Amino acid sequence: MKKIILLTGASSGIGYNTAESLAKEGNVVYGAARRIEKMETLKQFGVKPIYLDVTDEESIKSSIDTIIGNEGRIDVLINNAGYGSFGAVEDVEINEARRQFEVNLFGLARLVQLVLPHMRKQKEGRIINVSSMGGRLTTYFGAWYHATKYALEAFSDALRMEVSDFGIDVSLIEPGGIKTDWGIIASDKLANSAKGGAYEKEAMKTAKGMKKQYSGNLLSNPIVITKAISKAVNSNRPKARYLIGFMAKPLVFLHTILPTKVFDKIMKKLMG
Repeated sequence: MKKIILLTGASSGIGYNTAESLAKEGNVVYGAARRIEKMETLKQFGVKPIYLDVTDEESIKSSIDTIIGNEGRIDVLINNAGYGSFGAVEDVEINEARRQFEVNLFGLARLVQLVLPHMRKQKEGRIINVSSMGGRLTTYFGAWYHATKYALEAFSDALRMEVSDFGIDVSLIEPGGIKTDWGIIASDKLANSAKGGAYEKEAMKTAKGMKKQYSGNLLSNPIVITKAISKAVNSNRPKARYLIGFMAKPLVFLHTILPTKVFDKIMKKLMG
């Protein structure tokens, strides 16, 4: 049975690939993003592009109203929109930190609030939040990004308990190292934030290391995340967490068993 799906962050990377894949499965997929022109090519697969700025209340309401008006229901909400802005706590401006929370958590939460009444009425639904292995461990110079992902993990755990009695499932997708532009963007922000500051030397070294990692061939293909999201959409009993991608399971395991200071040293070395 086809599902009515709203997928945010569909204009590039994992979101774009996932929108295409879910539409090919026969679902009605609304691909949402600010850069709607970048989703034009998704139309050939049946994806319906829709403008959505997750930091704008009217935009969020309008997107939900449009889908309900067209389809009468929303079966699956996939919160994929998000970004990473790295930098030392001392260097990152608070406005930038707030923006990360607005995009990575509060905008997502508002979508959830508006979708839930429709799912409760249907007595079924599925919410899939794209988090990160970075919601379970912290990397060098990533304080604000990881703060948003740790918060998303807690938010999703509480939400899952709250809505289970209404036939609604909540799953977290926790990617490890995935070969997308995410790391390039994060490394550029790290380098820019550190210029002329106390952390410049180490930050530049880390930014260079991140760029090298994301330009190499070790990281996982984004298709592994698309497949995990598809499993969460289609499974009769979806998992609470899908920890997948390069180094995700080993690093989370090491974070669990190693003394904190030992793990800190490993992380600083890996990031450099």
